[in-house]
Amino acid sequence: MKRKIAILGSTGSIGRQTLDVISRNSNLFEVVVLTANENYELLIKQAVKFQPDTVVIANPVHYDIVQSALSPLGIKVYTGHNSVCQVVEMESIDLVLTAIVGFSGLRPAWNAINAGKALAIANKEILVAAGEIITRLAIEKNVPIIPVDSEHSAIFQCLMGELTAPEKIFLTASGGPFKGMKLSELEKVTVDQALHHPRWEMGNKVTIDSATLMNKGLEVIEAKWLFSLDARQIEVLVHPQSVIHSMVQFNDGSIKAQLGPQDMRLPIQFALTYPYRLEGDFGRLSLANLQNLTFESPDYETFPCLNLAYRAIGKGGNMPCIMNASNEVAVTAFINGRIKFTDIPAIIERSMNTIGFSSSIDIQMLCETNNETRKKADEFITALSIKP
Repeated sequence: MKRKIAILGSTGSIGRQTLDVISRNSNLFEVVVLTANENYELLIKQAVKFQPDTVVIANPVHYDIVQSALSPLGIKVYTGHNSVCQVVEMESIDLVLTAIVGFSGLRPAWNAINAGKALAIANKEILVAAGEIITRLAIEKNVPIIPVDSEHSAIFQCLMGELTAPEKIFLTASGGPFKGMKLSELEKVTVDQALHHPRWEMGNKVTIDSATLMNKGLEVIEAKWLFSLDARQIEVLVHPQSVIHSMVQFNDGSIKAQLGPQDMRLPIQFALTYPYRLEGDFGRLSLANLQNLTFESPDYETFPCLNLAYRAIGKGGNMPCIMNASNEVAVTAFINGRIKFTDIPAIIERSMNTIGFSSSIDIQMLCETNNETRKKADEFITALSIKP
């Protein structure tokens, strides 16, 4: 019997690669739901090819075009964020893969878990902002959360079959496009430079996060909740070759590592087929040609976002949500030319120092924190006297 999949954010980088994996294994998977925010043209093409039961175009401006194109094919078409939250509860769905960018993926993920659906998570912001309540709900509902990020997939794979909790994990980072630069040099970097990642092809937001090292900070927080760790058990290592995707250290001193090609389809396929593996044609590492595998500590002074993430998770409560929301606003402002690259951590830190802290959280409170932080962060950006 085919496994029935819902893909939230099907037109983004992870969504497109997920559909590629499914097309290579069409005898095993059936696409039931596709959702997108703006890219209605690609959504229509995907729906025509994969024939899902339902699609959602979140922006209602595009609804009429999508509806007129797909309704004659018998495909149900809905619009609005609430529709995204509702379709994940469909009885026919076996697994929801969420690749929605940012905080907006929280409620759909919550609803999917609450409905008892397995969740493959490529949206790290969900666990950053709400890891405490999301993981608690998953335990209550006995629902697996399967990581799609290459680093967390690596850790997940290293822990398979282990009966002993890890002593420590090592999250590897490529270092991004600006590794080795001085702070004065970062003042002048352009959006195009920041969007040119040396190793991975990703969406704009995660690529900028990789350039600031905030992506690794988000991954630290995500790892804490995925693997029930203290932040002090999570160490970031810069590994420019991006061959070792992450490592786990155990209490006897042993270290397990997961190596593989630099192809996101590999962890995506593993998430879709867990606990089994399928044959993949994603390439093979030539171990004999791996001349140098190097590791070094991150430059926390030049790239302060990583420290801000450790500070946020150390504080707990709604502080990671504040950090995440202000980062999303700051990254968008940088991409749109409103601020400099080095203003991103400054906006985040100011937001963390300004927004009211609460140690007790629920989903409604986090939504309110997210909205308040976005508004305040935008005010900070406007105060820099840079025109939108």
